[in-house]
Amino acid sequence: MSERPDHLNSARLDADLSHADLWLRYFALGGMSSPVEVEAYLYGALQPTDHEHDIIAHALNERFLELGGDHPVPYANR
Repeated sequence: MSERPDHLNSARLDADLSHADLWLRYFALGGMSSPVEVEAYLYGALQPTDHEHDIIAHALNERFLELGGDHPVPYANR
Protein backbone atom coordinates (compact mmCIF):
# COMPACT_ATOMS: atom_id res chain seq x y z
CA MET A 1 0.00 0.00 0.00
CA SER A 2 1.47 3.31 -0.99
CA GLU A 3 -0.94 5.61 0.88
CA ARG A 4 0.26 7.74 3.76
CA PRO A 5 -0.04 6.04 7.16
CA ASP A 6 -3.14 7.97 8.25
CA HIS A 7 -5.14 7.55 5.00
CA LEU A 8 -7.70 5.38 6.79
CA ASN A 9 -8.26 8.02 9.46
CA SER A 10 -8.60 10.76 6.84
CA ALA A 11 -11.27 8.65 5.15
CA ARG A 12 -12.98 8.08 8.52
CA LEU A 13 -13.14 11.83 9.08
CA ASP A 14 -14.46 12.41 5.54
CA ALA A 15 -17.12 9.76 6.18
CA ASP A 16 -18.11 11.52 9.41
CA LEU A 17 -17.66 8.40 11.54
CA SER A 18 -16.44 8.26 15.12
CA HIS A 19 -13.86 5.66 16.05
CA ALA A 20 -16.61 3.64 17.73
CA ASP A 21 -18.94 3.86 14.72
CA LEU A 22 -16.22 2.68 12.36
CA TRP A 23 -15.25 -0.16 14.69
CA LEU A 24 -18.88 -1.34 14.90
CA ARG A 25 -19.16 -1.36 11.11
CA TYR A 26 -15.80 -3.15 10.85
CA PHE A 27 -16.81 -5.72 13.47
CA ALA A 28 -20.16 -6.32 11.73
CA LEU A 29 -18.21 -7.21 8.58
CA GLY A 30 -16.18 -9.83 10.46
CA GLY A 31 -13.23 -7.78 11.69
CA MET A 32 -11.51 -9.36 14.67
CA SER A 33 -9.25 -6.56 15.93
CA SER A 34 -10.09 -4.69 19.11
CA PRO A 35 -11.27 -1.08 19.04
CA VAL A 36 -7.81 0.01 20.27
CA GLU A 37 -6.07 -1.95 17.49
CA VAL A 38 -8.33 -0.44 14.83
CA GLU A 39 -7.63 3.04 16.16
CA ALA A 40 -3.89 2.26 15.97
CA TYR A 41 -4.37 1.16 12.34
CA LEU A 42 -6.12 4.45 11.60
CA TYR A 43 -3.17 6.49 12.80
CA GLY A 44 -0.45 4.25 11.40
CA ALA A 45 0.81 3.12 14.82
CA LEU A 46 0.12 -0.51 13.84
CA GLN A 47 0.14 -1.97 10.35
CA PRO A 48 -3.02 -4.00 9.62
CA THR A 49 -2.81 -7.17 7.62
CA ASP A 50 -4.13 -6.82 4.09
CA HIS A 51 -7.28 -8.64 5.21
CA GLU A 52 -7.88 -6.29 8.16
CA HIS A 53 -7.16 -3.25 5.97
CA ASP A 54 -9.69 -4.48 3.42
CA ILE A 55 -12.39 -4.91 6.07
CA ILE A 56 -11.81 -1.36 7.32
CA ALA A 57 -11.76 -0.05 3.74
CA HIS A 58 -15.00 -1.91 2.99
CA ALA A 59 -16.69 -0.45 6.08
CA LEU A 60 -15.61 3.04 5.02
CA ASN A 61 -16.62 2.52 1.40
CA GLU A 62 -20.08 1.33 2.48
CA ARG A 63 -20.45 4.55 4.45
CA PHE A 64 -19.43 6.63 1.43
CA LEU A 65 -22.09 4.82 -0.62
CA GLU A 66 -24.67 5.69 2.04
CA LEU A 67 -23.62 9.32 1.66
CA GLY A 68 -24.10 9.13 -2.12
CA GLY A 69 -20.42 8.81 -2.96
CA ASP A 70 -18.23 6.20 -4.53
CA HIS A 71 -15.54 3.87 -3.19
CA PRO A 72 -12.67 6.27 -2.44
CA VAL A 73 -10.74 4.01 -0.06
CA PRO A 74 -8.48 1.62 -1.97
CA TYR A 75 -8.22 -2.01 -0.99
CA ALA A 76 -4.85 -3.58 -0.22
CA ASN A 77 -2.60 -4.27 -3.19
CA ARG A 78 -5.13 -2.93 -5.68
